Amino acid sequence: MKKLVAGNWKMNGSLAANEVLLAGLRTVPEVDVAVCVPYPYLAQLQRRPSGFELGAQDVSEFAEGAYTGEVSAAMLLDFGCRYVIVGHSERRARFGDDDLTVARKALSALSAGLVPIVCVGETLDERDAGEVFGVITRQLAAVGEVLGTAWLGRLVLAYEPVWAIGTGRSATAAQAGEVHAAIRSWLVEQGVDAGTVRILYGGSVKPDNAAELFSMPNVDGGLIGGASLVADDFMAICRAAGV
Repeated sequence: MKKLVAGNWKMNGSLAANEVLLAGLRTVPEVDVAVCVPYPYLAQLQRRPSGFELGAQDVSEFAEGAYTGEVSAAMLLDFGCRYVIVGHSERRARFGDDDLTVARKALSALSAGLVPIVCVGETLDERDAGEVFGVITRQLAAVGEVLGTAWLGRLVLAYEPVWAIGTGRSATAAQAGEVHAAIRSWLVEQGVDAGTVRILYGGSVKPDNAAELFSMPNVDGGLIGGASLVADDFMAICRAAGV
C-alpha cells in the first residue's frame, strides 16, 4: 500500500489564502495525498492540483431530512470528496461526538461511498494512568459494533494522541509504533485483513519528525494539522512518506 498523508485544515482558510496554498502543492506520486477542508471551500478545492484527493472534516450520521446545519455524505460526494474525517478529538471533546456517534458517522460515510478516516486516541491523563489501550479499544469496539467486519476493512484509522494535537509535542516514534501495532492486532482479532487498512499517525507531525514516524512498522502515513497550512511543510511531510 502507498502511504496516505491527509491534511486537516481545521477551521482555517480564506478564498485568497487557499489559492496561495494550492499554488504551492506538488504531486508526490509515491504517496496518496488528501486535503480535508472546511465545508465552504469544497467548491473552490474542486479546482485543486491533480493528484490530490478531496476530503471533509466531518459528516452527519443522517442521510437526509430535518437536521438543520448538518451535511450529509451524499452532499460531500457531490463536491468530489473521497475522504471524510470522523471522530477527531476536537469533535469528541468540544462537540459531543461520543463513540457510537462516531461509529454511526463512519457507517453513513461508507454507505454513501466515502472513505472515513476514523480517529482514536487518549488524553494525557489517560496515558499517565496507563489507560491508553483500554481507551483505544473502547473507541474501536464501538466502530466494530456498528460497522461489522466487512465495513471495518474499508476505512482508514488515525491514531491521534490528544495530548500531542496542536501542542508542539509529538508521540515518539516508538510510542506511535506501539499503539499502531496494537490497533493492527485488534483488527486481526476482529477477522479483518489488517494489511489492507491504513493506520495514520496524527499529532504535531512536522517536517523534522515525519521521516522517523513514517519509518515505523504499522505507521501508514499521517493526519496533518497545522503543517498542512504551509505548502512547503506539507510537501516535505509528503516526501518523507514516500521514502
